[in-house]
Amino acid sequence: MKPSLSVAEQVDLLGRRGLVIEDDAACSAFLAAHNYYRFSGYARYFQRAPHLGDNSFESGSTFADIRAIYEADEDLRTRLVRPLARVELLLRAYTARIIADVHGPCGRYLEEDFYTDVGGGERTLASCLRDIERSKERHILRFRTTDSGSVDFRDLPVWSGIEAWSFGTLSKCIERGAKGALGEDVATSIGVAKGGFAYRVRALVYLRNRCAHHSRLWHHSVIDAGPTPNNVRVKAKRLAGQFEPRSILDVLASLDDMLTRSGTADPVLPELVQRHPRDSTFWQGLARPQNPRDYSPDNR
Repeated sequence: MKPSLSVAEQVDLLGRRGLVIEDDAACSAFLAAHNYYRFSGYARYFQRAPHLGDNSFESGSTFADIRAIYEADEDLRTRLVRPLARVELLLRAYTARIIADVHGPCGRYLEEDFYTDVGGGERTLASCLRDIERSKERHILRFRTTDSGSVDFRDLPVWSGIEAWSFGTLSKCIERGAKGALGEDVATSIGVAKGGFAYRVRALVYLRNRCAHHSRLWHHSVIDAGPTPNNVRVKAKRLAGQFEPRSILDVLASLDDMLTRSGTADPVLPELVQRHPRDSTFWQGLARPQNPRDYSPDNR
């Protein structure tokens, strides 16, 4: 078991491992506010071989350098909140509209066979009902209880019910609704490619959740990476340079495509390119994510 260290002991440990700390008091204040463990996720990329037990820092590594990466990552997560919210609301609106127009406003979207479920995970309808049932909003509660005291949402309009769903549940609905056709209809309505659209939405959910939970984006390989269309990637790479398919930049390229084609908001990548040079340590960690064990300081 690793011992619990005081903040002062944490600062001392970093110094003994070779990290240049220009201001002990500033380092202490930062670690106290942000947690040593979170900081270590960034620090590993400045250490020699932490996966082999060598936690010493590469020569010349400074606390200021790592803090700058940490704060750039924090700033990016904050900046992504609004465009991700815009796309989520766009998807809610179009999904509700298509369901209402094609399948009727009530009932059908809360039937088991409206969705095509695969695997052993939670059924899509169960996710939809769970989110609706835990809502405390008046527009949900007024449909919740029948005269007999039972719960019955058959008269709950989809444009009301969908507002209770999490982004993850909405993603499931888009992917599996109406025998898989719902996602294609939503994509067509907002003007983006139908192929792989549901998986692109899933990638946005994944990114939104990482931002919401303050998780590291720098050197993070996206698990639920959506199949970003080639034309979207080519356009993004002309602006941002090369990036890997499971990189954060690939998901941002997909996000920008939905934002611009729908006219919902300004794209994210142009501003990000202006703020961070392509050859910067931070940018390279977004474009070419690596596990610390595979990382070389020469890549910085």
